[in-house]
Amino acid sequence: MATTTSLQTLHRYRLHGRHKADTPPSTFSGFFLKPTTTNPPSPSFPHKLSTAHVTLFSTTSTAATPTSPTLSYDLLEQFLSSNDFRQADEETRRLLIVLAGEAAQKRGYVFFSEVQFISEPDLQIIDRLWRQYSGNKYGYSVQKRIWEKVNKDFTKFFLKVGWMKKLDTEVEQYNYRSFPTEFIWELKDDTPEGHLPLTNALRGTQLLNSILTHPAFQSTEDETENEEVSSQDSGQNPKLLSKRVFKTDYSF
Repeated sequence: MATTTSLQTLHRYRLHGRHKADTPPSTFSGFFLKPTTTNPPSPSFPHKLSTAHVTLFSTTSTAATPTSPTLSYDLLEQFLSSNDFRQADEETRRLLIVLAGEAAQKRGYVFFSEVQFISEPDLQIIDRLWRQYSGNKYGYSVQKRIWEKVNKDFTKFFLKVGWMKKLDTEVEQYNYRSFPTEFIWELKDDTPEGHLPLTNALRGTQLLNSILTHPAFQSTEDETENEEVSSQDSGQNPKLLSKRVFKTDYSF
């Protein structure tokens, strides 16, 4: 009887230890908004291993619902439905920090390497809300389509979505808009498509690249490839930007 109890204890210890060891390391780049929510307390596991204990660690999700039982998108939808895009942008950053995991929440921003741990359903919910309340003018999938159309050139992408502005100089030059005053927070006819939500590129474009290449938006890439094939079949060539002078620090 004593031997059986020891084996059960050792089995639970190995399960618990392996779960901690599987947590991936983080690397550099990210958001700067600290989350306003607090982390839920760690669940206390029953003395006897049960089916509920095992399913807690499942990473498979089939429904387009938040993966965290305490996470709600109601506030984001409230801001978007009232056209408060400034606060919706802030709430989007907060949600990504929460979805990226405990390390991102403690740090206050997301490493680009942590984007892969955000589930497809969660990113798709955020994107769908942005598209729904902007008439398909805003959203990550919208940005992904624009980025694909300019051959994944971030300078051209920033011009397309209005994250850069033309300077009043003799030589044609562009610089990055100052956050938040120079960005467009009202949805107008002349507001650039894909202008929101913003992604901080102060430390480079790796974070934005990780979001746009997330599996949640794979269908957007397929649609872009189909459009390119159609353009080639009809003899149309994409317009190329003329040579211009850019400042390449991406520091907005």
